[in-house]
Amino acid sequence: MEKNIIYPVNAVGEQDQAAQKPAAKAPGTILLSGGSGMVGSSVQKALLARGACVMQLVRREPDSAGQLQWKPDAGMPFRDTEPLEGLSAAVHLSGANVAAHRWTPAYKREIWQSRVQSTRALAEALAGLRRRPAVLIVASATGIYGDRGDEILEEGSGAGKGFLADVCSEWELAARPALEAGIRVVHTRFGVVLGRGEGALAKMLPLFRLGLGGRLGSGRQWMSWVSLEDVIAAILFALDTAAIAGPVNVTAAEPVTNAEFTRALAKAVHRPAILPAPAFALRLALGEMADEALLASARAIPAKLAGAGFRFTYPTIEEALGRAVGAESDGAV
Repeated sequence: MEKNIIYPVNAVGEQDQAAQKPAAKAPGTILLSGGSGMVGSSVQKALLARGACVMQLVRREPDSAGQLQWKPDAGMPFRDTEPLEGLSAAVHLSGANVAAHRWTPAYKREIWQSRVQSTRALAEALAGLRRRPAVLIVASATGIYGDRGDEILEEGSGAGKGFLADVCSEWELAARPALEAGIRVVHTRFGVVLGRGEGALAKMLPLFRLGLGGRLGSGRQWMSWVSLEDVIAAILFALDTAAIAGPVNVTAAEPVTNAEFTRALAKAVHRPAILPAPAFALRLALGEMADEALLASARAIPAKLAGAGFRFTYPTIEEALGRAVGAESDGAV
């Protein structure tokens, strides 16, 4: 793999002429879980665009030939593992939205099970195959680092403390059966993914477009972010690059503070952002989730991707938000 290749990122929007080159490989059948979410559906489009056959894991009864039912919380997740034989790769993106509900004990259990239990079930199934895939990409998150202030966090930085850090640590550990069976395992530690459609940005935009946005707490906490297009490109890059294994920070190289992000988003939608949300109010409304998902500081950088020659299409927060909110690229953001 040549290091100067630019991976295609147009599977989620309009053409980006300068960034479009044919993919280096035309992979065979790739297993995909979590294909209905913002990232998963975009990854599926990108894989199909480069000539791959995608087998999507679904929990319901399949409604097309390209789907396979599984029940990761059951004793036997698959009725039959024969359809998994001979896969070229697997991409596992399943996981309940950590910001969808207040963290009640029941929802924390769902967050854990949807990540840890499903990853373990899939890793064990792949490890037991006669013809195993070469690589398993498993989603993870920069939440593994916890609240680390101004510390610069590379992939070798240790795990932090808290519920999210514990979940992410167990999430990554759950893939060990695949690793021990000789499958290359990559843990993509996503930052906040900025893209059109579902996701964190969709929840922020209505308030910001009304001029009601503002920083969260002090605004000094670091925010590791990445454009949706670069997430897709990084996953394709990890699939193709045999030297990449273990944890990989999928974050832009320029993390920003929450205050900086707030100013950039307000500028992108041409509105002021003058209504900060005090930390005490966030804690009152959201409980534990406020401290770990909104007020925690994680200053992660993509050391492994940079070292392997990956190039980001949207390296700055202004470019990423301009793309995500549909602003023109001629300075409107």
